[in-house]
Amino acid sequence: MTVLIAGCGDLGTEAGLRFAALGHEVIGLRRSPEKLPAGIRGMRADLSCEVPAVPRDVNIVVVAVAADSSTEEAYRTAYIKGLQNILYALERDSVEPARMLFVSSTAVYKDSDGAVVDETTPTEPTRFSGKVLVEAENLFLARTRGTRTQPIILRLGGIYGPGRTRLIDQVRSGQAVIPARPRHTNRVHRDDAAAMIVHLTTMDQDPDPVYVGVDDHAAEMGDVMRFLALEMGSPEPPTALEDAPAGPGDKRCSNQRLRGTGFEFAFSSYVEGYRAVLAGSGVRHP
Repeated sequence: MTVLIAGCGDLGTEAGLRFAALGHEVIGLRRSPEKLPAGIRGMRADLSCEVPAVPRDVNIVVVAVAADSSTEEAYRTAYIKGLQNILYALERDSVEPARMLFVSSTAVYKDSDGAVVDETTPTEPTRFSGKVLVEAENLFLARTRGTRTQPIILRLGGIYGPGRTRLIDQVRSGQAVIPARPRHTNRVHRDDAAAMIVHLTTMDQDPDPVYVGVDDHAAEMGDVMRFLALEMGSPEPPTALEDAPAGPGDKRCSNQRLRGTGFEFAFSSYVEGYRAVLAGSGVRHP
């Protein structure tokens, strides 16, 4: 099979290498295709402003675009304009892949005061990031309706892993602050997120239209920070005196639908995942 990855950055590249390892031909669309590793055929494309050419034999399409910055304009450019351009390219070139997966985020859910949320929970985001992603999801489903393509939306939690060490860096530098009000964080290791993409687009059973992509353990942010501090031998971060007014919501995302497809995690919680990241970074454990 031929796989097209639109937005072949860190996550898309890892997924692409996994597709290639299974024997698939992989094409990666990105602004700098020369940076792609062997196993992925790069095609130069800026999805924010151009409609790419799509090979006629594409069987699977993965849309894994990412915003350049945390602004509403950047989100709309990446997730709305970028998605529109790849959808238009498929329509123009008369390509109907068997499956098409759009990488979204658990940001589409509102603050639930620690309640469990899943694929059936209404998407009622209060922040611009979630609102733009809901708009993109609706666009994706509307444009694939009535075609032979099976659409899949994968709502990923906070991705961490090689090169994604923001929380580790904050704890190590002493800049991390534990929230005054306990808040759950829903995380997924980059490698598991890439494995989900491959699994859902190649599994034998017909996919559902939406999956939540998080690990098995929705943890309180304070627990994660204390764990990292202990692992690195750093001082425990202080606790904020009052709750941040614009902080992230508190919810516990369920991965049971994903688990029901037979997906197995390499890192089922932040403990295993962050230990692997720390071991790879050369940080000494006490």
